Amino acid sequence: MKKKVIGYVHFHWDREWYREFEIFRMRLLRAFDNVLDMLDKNLIPSFYFDGQTVALLDYLKIRPEKESQIKQFIKDKKLFIGPFYCLADEFLTDENCFRKNLEIGIKISKYFGCSDYVGYFADTFGHSASTIPILKEFDINTAIVWRGVGDVPAEFEWEYNNTSIKTINLVRGYFNDVFSAPWSIEKKAEFLKNNLDKISEKSGDILLLPIGADHLGVETSLTQQINEINKLLDNYEINLGSIFDYIDYVQDRFSKYKISGELRDNSTTFILEGCYSSRLDIKKYNIEASYKLKIAQDAVIELGYEKEYSNLIEYAYKLLLKNQAHDSICGCSTDDVHFENISRYKKILQISENIIEELKFKNQFNNTKILNLSDKQFNGTLEFKSEKEYPYQIIKTEKGFPSNLLADTQKIPITEDYTNIYTYCVPIKSAPCGLHDISIDDTQTDVFITDNCIGNSNIFLQVENGDIIIGNKVCKFVDYKDNGDSYNTGYEETDKGIVGKILSSSIITEGKTRSVLGIKIDIGDILDVEVSLDKNSPFLRFNLNWDNTKENHLLEFVIDTLKPVVQTKSEDFGNIIEREFNSEYDVRKNLPKEKGKEVRANNAPMQRGVCANGVSIITNGITQYEVYKNELHIPILRATGVISNPKNPARTTPAGPPIEVKHLQQLGYNNSEFCVALGEDIKDFISIVYNKCVIM
Repeated sequence: MKKKVIGYVHFHWDREWYREFEIFRMRLLRAFDNVLDMLDKNLIPSFYFDGQTVALLDYLKIRPEKESQIKQFIKDKKLFIGPFYCLADEFLTDENCFRKNLEIGIKISKYFGCSDYVGYFADTFGHSASTIPILKEFDINTAIVWRGVGDVPAEFEWEYNNTSIKTINLVRGYFNDVFSAPWSIEKKAEFLKNNLDKISEKSGDILLLPIGADHLGVETSLTQQINEINKLLDNYEINLGSIFDYIDYVQDRFSKYKISGELRDNSTTFILEGCYSSRLDIKKYNIEASYKLKIAQDAVIELGYEKEYSNLIEYAYKLLLKNQAHDSICGCSTDDVHFENISRYKKILQISENIIEELKFKNQFNNTKILNLSDKQFNGTLEFKSEKEYPYQIIKTEKGFPSNLLADTQKIPITEDYTNIYTYCVPIKSAPCGLHDISIDDTQTDVFITDNCIGNSNIFLQVENGDIIIGNKVCKFVDYKDNGDSYNTGYEETDKGIVGKILSSSIITEGKTRSVLGIKIDIGDILDVEVSLDKNSPFLRFNLNWDNTKENHLLEFVIDTLKPVVQTKSEDFGNIIEREFNSEYDVRKNLPKEKGKEVRANNAPMQRGVCANGVSIITNGITQYEVYKNELHIPILRATGVISNPKNPARTTPAGPPIEVKHLQQLGYNNSEFCVALGEDIKDFISIVYNKCVIM
């Protein structure tokens, strides 16, 4: 008896990748015109639009006359959209943006009449378990995954924190473009048989077969080809249907196998971990924009302006989510794509920051209030800008217009208003939740500084005998060769790295609230490192500026934790997750030789922080870390120059087109920021650095 195969017709649609958005949209017009025509002529029973809605909106922007037809196909369950606004890479978004993605995506889906959803993660580079409870919040009870799953059945229960979701493993991936290949029916049947045999090993009597690929239109002869191929298949019969048909058939299979935690096994599929350190400038913008937009969103709610600002906030989130789309946020696209990403990020920051300024103006707070949007009391240092003079430490002076003039629609700033704008650093004492008068911590400062050390009652750094030492832990900057690409670090087997040489250290600022130590380091290029420390702060803030003149290299901050790093704690969707490592594993000694393999590296994604052996590092847009022996490695810059290098020693098969991308080398001015604290309270450290407090 033949096994039943449910073939679902789809295409995976990256809005932008190796071509820019408008070029891909023009391709989308042709591809989706054809899909609608095939649905209209009943040449295919249904089409799955990649789990997102933004591509449909991109289409309708040019083809608005198609909306009624699309709504009818959705009503008739011939076309399935959502639940996401766009397909975000799970480890490069946060819990707030992930919820917004679903909230906006489902609202749009319901407008078009769609109510059937799965958590569709066809091509994301590994899967965060933290998505499970959020999907359940939105009453989504089934997910579809692929990369990172490993050698497991086609159906399983995926569990995290006592919550589970029914999950389908796309055993052979989301792409099957055999029907578009210039082959004979006999060759296509043989190819499909081999693939179905492999899927069958992990499935029951009913198999799921994705039919489609990246940006690939549907063959008008698809049904005819399947009829002819079915005559040649002895063990299988392919029937076109939907993902939801398949889910109904296999309900009894999910409970037979269970998996807990994140899915990052690359033994059977590439998970392309180099994306987490590719184009760190993009990652930095993403963290800042996500953080500031959430502050603006919470502020308008807290102060009672939600209705007035709701459309603007949603507009900004749509810009942000477009940038968090898989491939855009990964840093593996063309330069023009990433230039557009940066333009969007700047718009988000402009909106977020100006909302706060407008709220100040509306309420005439005049920098006398503190708005604490968190759920606990805040003690620490905050910054704000003003043209007025205050008895606080000034950390920056620049020219500009007073914010109240820019917010007042009844006034126009003129030349005479162009004045000094000061950035102040204010020590806050015990700010409760909500809106309150500012209470200044006027106790004596505990910060001390000399030309070779900086410290306070919590932490101490010294430059001694050519080393940077935090507490009793030695830090260094190391530059390695990187023969890779945007997808994977290209390790060189014999590379030991070049250790930066300290040229000098000196006081930059000696202040009662904040002091700054400057360290110059020669690592081929000159790193200007500013280490700042605030009154009573538990962490040292590193700010690096340099002119990168080198190509194909990986620059890292390395700290010796004094014992083998076998476990780390890092942030994922606001949660702190633990990972286990073999600290003796040397990735450079385990580069793959067999075709189709990707090296297993001792690195992992993080969002805003990681800790190991009592060392915590809180970052600004550094979304990856690596461990080796006693050391915790944080990438400062990963410079490569091609989307996919076919000779990448870490991966024996290309992962994309070999397009040269000049700005992936990050030549010229670069900046990197991170904080170091001694202790295991990584969640508390993150909440201090990314505090939800605003001077109003």
